[in-house]
Parts: sequence; structure tokens; C-alpha cells
Amino acid sequence: MTELFIAQLFNGLVLGMIYVLLAMGLTIIWGMMDIINFAHGLFFALSAYLAYSIASVTGSFWYCLIAVPLLMGLIGMLLEYTLLRRLYGLNIFYQILLTFGLSLIGREIIILIYGPIGKTFYPPDLLSGVLVIGGMIFPWYRIFIFVVTIILVFGLWLFIEKTRYGSIVRAGTENSEMVNCLGINISKVFLVTFGLAVAIAGLSGVVAAPIRGIEPYMGEMILGICFAVVVVGGMGSFMGAIIGGLIIGLAQCLVSMILPSAAIISVYLVMAFILLIRPQGLMGIRN
Repeated sequence: MTELFIAQLFNGLVLGMIYVLLAMGLTIIWGMMDIINFAHGLFFALSAYLAYSIASVTGSFWYCLIAVPLLMGLIGMLLEYTLLRRLYGLNIFYQILLTFGLSLIGREIIILIYGPIGKTFYPPDLLSGVLVIGGMIFPWYRIFIFVVTIILVFGLWLFIEKTRYGSIVRAGTENSEMVNCLGINISKVFLVTFGLAVAIAGLSGVVAAPIRGIEPYMGEMILGICFAVVVVGGMGSFMGAIIGGLIIGLAQCLVSMILPSAAIISVYLVMAFILLIRPQGLMGIRN
């Protein structure tokens, strides 16, 4: 029983780190650009399918790990420049309608190109083995996800909190006119920021594909969980996204050990509980 618990604890941490990646991208868009992005799940699903296509042609997972985030970042910048930019300063419901519509259109395009049947995406041979410690089995690929995500999270934290560009993004969210008056083109800053957030979602789709498989509706389910992570951690809080992702991932895996059918429900029960005791989220600021 102890070995099973430790194994599920590890799986929960790995799953939580995937949620952290997704939630970080959503937090950057939501907290720093004041955009509610309902297309974030689409970016996750699209990146998984792009990884499948690139791996089918090249036979290499490592190409996908580099190429897909770059492609998704360019797609994100294109969407921000052509569509989202026109909605800044307008009622938030226009953003919701646009991004939700994009998610529906994108899903149907995926089905049209790849079909409704799911795809299998295998981890690289280098990471296909397991690490055995005291009779407990830890897949190397899951260890890889855990380590890579920790490095990326730390790098993003340094970028947002300790660099001039990160300060500009945060200042632009509070008062874009003031930033423009200082001679900084806030439109270009938001363009790059949105591209970065979508690239992070792209990376999460690539690393998650070998674990959960690929299917057209994967974006919708993960989007609900991603919003739950952001709400639990606190909307707009970078540290909250990390804490919320780990809590949700651990809750989902530990509950699945006892009652598998309630694993998804546990995500929203945790969210409801946090909202009851702290409506602004664990790391959010009360308005």
C-alpha cells in the first residue's frame, strides 16, 4: 500500500507539473494582459497533433520538443496581431466569444484533417525505460517531464519578475497608456507575451501527448482543469499557478487510487472548497 501511495504521489506531481505549464500560459495571458483565453485548450490539442505530424515525418521526439513550441508561438502572435488586438479595451465578453469560437473552429479543423479517432504518440527510446527504487517503478519519461518543467518554471519566474521586459509587461497591464508615454511600444510587448504564453501551451501539449494520448476533444477537458488550477492558485498569480497545478494534480491522482471514477470530480471539489474558504484563491489578492 505504501509503494502504491508513493507511486501515485509521484504521478500526481508529474500530472501537476503539466497543469502548471498550462496554467502558467493562461496566467500570463489572463493576469498580465487581462485576456480570458478560452482557446488555450485548443493550443494544447493542436500542439499534440503537430507533434504527432512532425514525429511521423522525422521519427524524432526531440524535433517536436523544439519545433512545436516555436510554431505555436508564431500562431499565437498571428492571432494576437490579427484578432485579439482589436478587442483590447472592449467588453470582456467579446474576448470570450472570440476565443471560444476559435476553439470550436480549431477542433473541427483538427477532426477534418486527422479524423475523429485518437492517435498514439510514443516517448523517445532514450526515455522509454524505468527507474526502480526499492521495488517502486518510476518511468524515465515522467522523471524527464518533472525535471524539465521545474527548469522552465524557474526560468519563466526569472524572466517575469527579474527582467526589464517582465516589468514592462506587468506595468503595461496596470496602465498601458503610461507605458506608451515612456516610449515603449506596448502593442509589441503584448504580441511577444501572447506568443510566449501560447508557446508554453505548445510545450505542455508535446510532453503530455505520450502520457495521455491524442484525441480531438482533449483541449476541452484540459481547459476546464486549467481554469480550476488558476482559480485555486489565484487569478493572475504566477506562484498561484504553480501551487494550484500541484494541488490539482495530486488530488486527481490520489483520489483515483481510491475511487477512479471520481478523479475528475475531485478537481472541481477542490476548487469549490478553496473558493469557499478563500474566494480570491490561495495566492490571489482580494479586490
